Amino acid sequence: MSQEPNWYRVAKQYPVVTSLIVLSALGGILVSFDYSLAAQYLRFGGITGGQYWRLITPVFLHFGILHFVFNSLWLSMLGSRVEQFMGSTHLIVVVLVSGLASNITQYSWSGDVNFGGMSGVVYALLGYIWIKNIAAPEPWLTLPKGVVAFMIGWLFLCMTPVVTFLLGVGIANAAHLGGLLVGMLLGLVFGLVERLKGEHGS
Repeated sequence: MSQEPNWYRVAKQYPVVTSLIVLSALGGILVSFDYSLAAQYLRFGGITGGQYWRLITPVFLHFGILHFVFNSLWLSMLGSRVEQFMGSTHLIVVVLVSGLASNITQYSWSGDVNFGGMSGVVYALLGYIWIKNIAAPEPWLTLPKGVVAFMIGWLFLCMTPVVTFLLGVGIANAAHLGGLLVGMLLGLVFGLVERLKGEHGS
């Protein structure tokens, strides 16, 4: 009997995380080779044109390999925790709600449709895990020491001109902040629900 490749076993264990990374890779490739097509069908919009998928699809658009790799690594670490212990459907709900919220927040702040990336969702997952583990502590949900502080510090650093100057690109700070706040709210809600279930069940 042949042994399954490691990547295949990981993909089966975390199908939603894997799918999000694959779609992000495809979005990044499309941006690199045909941005006009990506802009026409995938960048933010659709409220008046009936293309409602464009409210969420900017999360898959990535501008450069570093942008994609950075988001994919954090998505792997944070999203896999949620998918493994809360389930794939639960992760999908968090991603859809936070992706929608972060995109709308960024557009409301800047009025510009030329933004993209999974960063808003990544910050939402961070906020979700952070607050849910406070409301209903679970050892498996505990993040490595210093992760929250590092990501919050990076969030505020990105709000200064330093990162934009060094990287030469704009940063969707409103999407990051909107995602973080929505994730924290979701973490609080689901954490309190879990705590109440535990109290009534005991």
